[in-house]
Amino acid sequence: MLVVLCVGMLMIVLDATVVNVALPAIQSDLGFSQSSLAWVVNAYLIAFGGLLLLAGRLGDLLSRRGVFLTGLWVFTLASLLCGLAWSQSLLIAARFVQGVGGAMTSAVILGMIVTMFPEPRAKAKAFGVYGFVATAGGSVGLLAGGVLTQALNWHWIFFINIPIGVGTALLAPRLLPRDRGVGLRHGTDFLGAALITAALMLGVYTIVNPAAEHGWTAPDTVVLGVVALALMVAFVVREATASKPLIPLRVFGSRRVSGANAIQMLTVAGMFGMFFLGVLYVQRVLGYDAMGTGLAFLPVTVVIGTLSLRYTERLLTRFSAKTTLIPGLVLIAVGLALFARVPVDGGYLIDILPSTLLFGVGIGVAFPTLTTLAMSDATDDDAGLASGLVNTTMQVGGALGLAALATVSSTRSHDLAQHGVPAAAALVGGYQLALLGSTGLVILALVIAIVVVPRTPYQPQPGQQRPLVHG
Repeated sequence: MLVVLCVGMLMIVLDATVVNVALPAIQSDLGFSQSSLAWVVNAYLIAFGGLLLLAGRLGDLLSRRGVFLTGLWVFTLASLLCGLAWSQSLLIAARFVQGVGGAMTSAVILGMIVTMFPEPRAKAKAFGVYGFVATAGGSVGLLAGGVLTQALNWHWIFFINIPIGVGTALLAPRLLPRDRGVGLRHGTDFLGAALITAALMLGVYTIVNPAAEHGWTAPDTVVLGVVALALMVAFVVREATASKPLIPLRVFGSRRVSGANAIQMLTVAGMFGMFFLGVLYVQRVLGYDAMGTGLAFLPVTVVIGTLSLRYTERLLTRFSAKTTLIPGLVLIAVGLALFARVPVDGGYLIDILPSTLLFGVGIGVAFPTLTTLAMSDATDDDAGLASGLVNTTMQVGGALGLAALATVSSTRSHDLAQHGVPAAAALVGGYQLALLGSTGLVILALVIAIVVVPRTPYQPQPGQQRPLVHG
């Protein structure tokens, strides 16, 4: 059962980084300009980030298995269209549909894990497997993208999803237990759903397009940002007054849930900075090709997998989540700080491998722990919403962090180049400053973990557990 869920998640995670590696080939083949090429990524992010909460809640109300299966088929068929795309508009439209399917598939996975693995140790182990897939899949995607693009062509980065998606969709009905949601009458807050979906879509669009291209103070960035914020405020007002809200605000009264999601948003922002800027550094400064880049980050995947799959679950059952989480965040921050010192003439064994290994150890310990914390107060009835919230903070944190760090890096590099600094040194100067920003985000997450997250584990007495969204 867990394998089916995680294969579905892996397909979604791989797709993000696989596409990034293939962007130059896509641009050359379909004639994208540099600015329009960003929409190959942005169309997916906008749909994915905007629909996660709604998809998770629909899983609670209707059927998590049904939403998972529907998302798999949508994602798989959209992948076929992406692979067959002969024009820019068709590829962008298919990527948007891929984002819809990706949101439906990933939003309910954690909720299904909660209900299928009620025993604490089994649940912690399952969260470890999920954490490995969600975090290490990105570096696997770099390698897979390089191999497929160089050995075949960019179309195959999408075609490869088809056998995986079809196989998973055919096995899932046989292996996943049937479930029935609580019914639409328990939470059909259509206005709230429309407000939060519009706010998230517009917010992600603002982050990945005008903010990244024109800067945070550009008029279109400010206007769209204000509208997105107004929609979010309207959503909060709606949830505070609705008789059956989509997300009752008391969900954020749990220090475990609110703290874990805030920590995850900040940490993922820093993590995206590491992978994005690290890839640019080894390619544009050290001259690695796509396959070499994937191999350079493969040790991170091995470390994350070893910890997530074998050791983090033991730490969680022996110590409190807080005791496990804090050292993980410290190691992530140290790894980022070391990577921020990379020189122009850096060497892999001295300047890259040590910092990425520390980073990988921290991720392998921290992320399964954060997932456990974020889902700790979820009941069977609202696990889908909690799962959607976890994925939303991850995706929005990644999009926000990536846009901010990319802007900081490019601005710094441009300023250095304007003052006569050689091109390679100017690029490295931008990467260093942005990686210091990544380090600062993780340090802020560490402070929240120390101050907000309770030390005692969550152990509700029989009959005392309160639902997050009902009652």
